[in-house]
Amino acid sequence: MTQNSPAPQPARPSRPSPAGPGRPLTLATELTYVKGVGPERARVLEGKGLLTVEDLLYYVPRRYEDRTDPKSIGEVRPGETATVVAIVRHAGSRAFRRGRQTIFEADLYDGPHRLRCRWFNSDYLKRVIFPGQVLAVYGRVEEDLSGRYVRLFMTHPQHEVLGTEEEVQPGGGLPGAALSLEVGRIVPIYESAGSGKLTTRFFRRVIFSALERLGGVPDHLPRAVRDALHLLDRWQALRGVHFPAAGSDLAALENFRGPEQFRLIFEEFFFLETGVALKRMRAQRAPGIAFELTGAVREKLKQVLPFHPTAAQKGVLKEIAADMAAPHPMNRLLQGDVGSGKTIVALQAAVIAIENGCQVAVMAPTEILATQHFLYFRGLLRKSGYHVALLTGSATPGEKHKLRRLAAEGLVHITIGTHALIEEQVAFKALGLVIVDEQHRFGVLQRMRLMQKGRWPDVLVMTATPIPRTLAMSLYGELDVSVIDELPPGRQPIVTRVVSDSRVDEVYAFIRKQVAAGRQAYIVYPVVDEPESAVLKRSRTVDRDWGMDGPGAAGAQADPQSAIRNPQLKSAIEMYERFRSAILPGLRVGLLHGRLPSEEKGRVMAAFKAGEIQVLVATTVVEVGVDVPNATVMVIEHAERFGLAQLHQLRGRVGRGANKSYCILVTSGDLTDDAKARLAVLPRTQDGFVIAETDLALRGPGEFFGTRQSGIPAFRVADLLRDAEILELARRQAMEYLKNPPSREEAAALVRYVRDQWARRYGLSLVG
Repeated sequence: MTQNSPAPQPARPSRPSPAGPGRPLTLATELTYVKGVGPERARVLEGKGLLTVEDLLYYVPRRYEDRTDPKSIGEVRPGETATVVAIVRHAGSRAFRRGRQTIFEADLYDGPHRLRCRWFNSDYLKRVIFPGQVLAVYGRVEEDLSGRYVRLFMTHPQHEVLGTEEEVQPGGGLPGAALSLEVGRIVPIYESAGSGKLTTRFFRRVIFSALERLGGVPDHLPRAVRDALHLLDRWQALRGVHFPAAGSDLAALENFRGPEQFRLIFEEFFFLETGVALKRMRAQRAPGIAFELTGAVREKLKQVLPFHPTAAQKGVLKEIAADMAAPHPMNRLLQGDVGSGKTIVALQAAVIAIENGCQVAVMAPTEILATQHFLYFRGLLRKSGYHVALLTGSATPGEKHKLRRLAAEGLVHITIGTHALIEEQVAFKALGLVIVDEQHRFGVLQRMRLMQKGRWPDVLVMTATPIPRTLAMSLYGELDVSVIDELPPGRQPIVTRVVSDSRVDEVYAFIRKQVAAGRQAYIVYPVVDEPESAVLKRSRTVDRDWGMDGPGAAGAQADPQSAIRNPQLKSAIEMYERFRSAILPGLRVGLLHGRLPSEEKGRVMAAFKAGEIQVLVATTVVEVGVDVPNATVMVIEHAERFGLAQLHQLRGRVGRGANKSYCILVTSGDLTDDAKARLAVLPRTQDGFVIAETDLALRGPGEFFGTRQSGIPAFRVADLLRDAEILELARRQAMEYLKNPPSREEAAALVRYVRDQWARRYGLSLVG
């Protein structure tokens, strides 16, 4: 995550004593005790994840302005942005626009030349700027042609009082420029905080003060690594990134490639990759289960396969089987695009574990996906003699108790479920394999809690949201990565079109045509219903043959308040009624959304899969885990409101049979440039990795990988997309250092520091 995004909330350090004159400032000093901050501003900074002096120093500038060459008033020209240093001759406030506003004006003179500076509604400047002062201002120079004489002026310039006329000689150069934070230097520009309460000027002053009082900081990056890459030390980097030296390369700074920025980006990645490498080494040292792949096991695998696997599936299974045969736990990430056949590979891994006397746990993020896995596993393993069970949050207490008892006694071979699997009461007699589907929707700690229900079980995590390979290797560095890069034979390419809602009647006519040909269709909306008052008014009239109403939002990226802000936003319940009564009369229309009870969701999906429902109106609850080969049309209304990865996942619900399939993205209103760019990708490609890379570029790493919950750390200076090459360099350097440290003492010191950082910044303690 870059500095523009909300930072992670680090663990609060132990409270130090106030940093007064007799008490030195340290990196651990809380910001409330820093001069110029105080309790109220500290609370605002805490909203940015800034709690300590160290956090503040890593709040780096988002850009820089070159104010190194102050000019006299006679040198500036209208239209240019410049720094001017001159003497204030007149200053004061006056009413503006019939007294409803005020304007503070200061006339600056430099010999015969005059520059007027204006600040609207800034009466506080009466207590700051006075005649006789030397004032430095920075802004755009404009000309006033309204009077008899042409006058130059600036509106709301950056300003700094340098002293009195006797103290400072203005014009030309700037004596004492080193003392100025506003002019005479390359000036850092920070993102404001607290809705503008804490300005970039505030950050300049408080960070400058903190650096002055610190006088130095410890450097935990190993000297051998610093010397090998010719990196600045930490103190030089922190000072230089905030207040670059004269002559610094402004273009490099703007591109985050100044030597100070490079050092801070590298260290952040290096410590992350050191932690990841330590996790990997620890896992490799752990005693695991050496599963045997005997002839009997191979024969069992052949019996359960419903089709001949693709070459990619065979290759991935070979990698998984080799991992499972090793005497240490498997930790593998299986990536595969929508419909690539990850589940059948996971099922084969489960068979290997079961044939070796172990149990398997499969965790999915939603009840629909867990139920789909349950039905799929149970169907293929029906003749195998294996007992497959489903455990979700909606199960009755009696059902949960029974399933927990069977799992604890080893009578269930495969337990499939949601977060209910990690409840404390759930136990296994011999858990040997953990499978986590849609990995990005779970936190690292959730995955660990499931793993801890066995004795070093093998772990297979799966995702249909492809991650560019370099990032996957670095971010999931403790996991080996397998990729299914081809679709099963017979899959039809999906024709994708983007149309405006002015043509939506044509879309509905196309649905009728497809249904008449014996096909089925999805129509997806971003929200469940309109404002709650309208829902309550209409709730008595909703036909509940295929669903039921209820207020709430649909998916991870839908905005539950958007219906209130935009009365034109269509909702699933509203359109379900309109389809049944007016738009698609005579067709069997069903409704599915996240507010339905689990039993109702199951009944709706079973009816759709059986063909009893011809058109399914839904929210993003159908994003994953829904497999209806006869469905050939996916219509997504208000498509501009969905993320690119989510649109790709929804599109993957069709194209699963032998018939030609279509995805129609219906847009509404004026699209932003970002929405246009996002929607333009899908008609061009169905390659999930191309889509993922585009999504990463459009949304940025913070949104792409999700929140801290996902286990992906939020970075303070580094950016996963911009700095991918530095990430790879840091990964290589971390692995090389741990393999060949200069001494055991240095290596031990690094491990201690990284362990502390992981616990403090990420809330994790995962390194050994």
